[in-house]
Amino acid sequence: MLKNRSQTSNASTLVVLAALGAALLLGLIIPLLTGAMAERPSRLMALPAVLVLGLMVLFNRRLLLFAIILLRASGDIVLESTRFSLGGFSTGIGGLINAGVILIAVGLVIGKPKTMPRAAVLAWAGFLALGAFAVVLSPVRADGIRTYLDLCSYFAMFTIAFHLVRTPEDFRFCLLLILFSSIGPVLYSAVDFARNHGGGFRLMSTFSHPNVMAFYLMVIIAVALYILKCAAYALTAPRRVMLNLYILLLLVLLLLTQTRSAWIGCFLFFAIYAVFFERKYLFYLLLLPLVVLFVPAVQDRLADLATGNDAANYAKLNSFAWRVMLWKFALGSMSTANYLVGNGWNAFNHNSQAFFPMAGRIEWYAHNVYVQLMYEMGLLGLAAYLFLYAKIASILRHLWKFDRLAAVVVLSLMAEYVAVSASDNVLAYLSVNWYLWLVLGAACAMVMTHPQYLQAGAEKEARKRRATT
Repeated sequence: MLKNRSQTSNASTLVVLAALGAALLLGLIIPLLTGAMAERPSRLMALPAVLVLGLMVLFNRRLLLFAIILLRASGDIVLESTRFSLGGFSTGIGGLINAGVILIAVGLVIGKPKTMPRAAVLAWAGFLALGAFAVVLSPVRADGIRTYLDLCSYFAMFTIAFHLVRTPEDFRFCLLLILFSSIGPVLYSAVDFARNHGGGFRLMSTFSHPNVMAFYLMVIIAVALYILKCAAYALTAPRRVMLNLYILLLLVLLLLTQTRSAWIGCFLFFAIYAVFFERKYLFYLLLLPLVVLFVPAVQDRLADLATGNDAANYAKLNSFAWRVMLWKFALGSMSTANYLVGNGWNAFNHNSQAFFPMAGRIEWYAHNVYVQLMYEMGLLGLAAYLFLYAKIASILRHLWKFDRLAAVVVLSLMAEYVAVSASDNVLAYLSVNWYLWLVLGAACAMVMTHPQYLQAGAEKEARKRRATT
């Protein structure tokens, strides 16, 4: 009894000290925030957001996580309007939410350090360590820090999944949350279309760019297909019809983003699924190009690739040929000394005006994750990034033993992401990466807590002990 009272007293003391510390910190930064927020009324939301996030981190982290998962996809257009500069560092409510997610992950790890298996940590360790070194090398330190914190938030979402998912039931609930997060962007798509449709229209909904919407939809379509086909959800006939129609709507919205790499990635995803489960989908996929080619916007986007492939006399290049030229100039400009560790975060766009003769006055991003990493993190960073996906894939392959549908859907989603990373700045799309790594983390957690996996691991350890004795 005395021990319990002592523990309660200690906990109360910690809460009081944390509250006093938070009050002191707020007292120091409020004058800075007030000056920063004066330029735009929407920024006034930042201070209440800090208070709400702080209270929820302290008292109900699980509820806060669920709220973030459900609402983050709907928030880009609002969060971007709250950005302000604080001591030369640009941030906003979005940055505060990122910090909150990282703090929650840290708190969960400290509270239950054994929840996340060592193999999952090792998958990320090299990439994050080299990423920290890339901050030191960055020619634009503030941007480099922000990029690295984004990467840490991706790892945080992956880590959080291990604390949310301990059973197959938890995994299915997590996927439902991710699916429900799409309701806001889907509903707002009607508003975006009504306000902006016309020549050259590309759907972006609640996101900052059509490509972000497209790659987010890739994740949601994969999740929706799993929910539709997984017998454990026990969907009623009306709900199955509704979900089928919803997937069809998601595919139409994906078409309206006019993001060609996302179209190809989604085609790849359904092709892999069809090979393993429903061959009739292959017939649909063969018919699909014939149908969508009658859509004028699709014709224009594909026709663009058929012209402008000749760079002679500075002819107008199509987007792909232009990117290939950008990549050649970037990698050709690297010195031998930078091949191993690169030039630091955000060096590509910062240096693009110097190495790319067609840059003009614009700082161009790589539009290729692998070229970007080669330029900014060198061969070591690129190898660490590829190792991350190889290690995650080696964990997820065990899903085949007890949930073949999840194995195919999740691994196909990862293959889809790896493929589209060769033609866009996917690593910089925070919302997309959060939901992707939440799915991958949830799937890894389901694998690594499954009795079959644990038994196989125990048997492997036993064999090692017998071999050493």
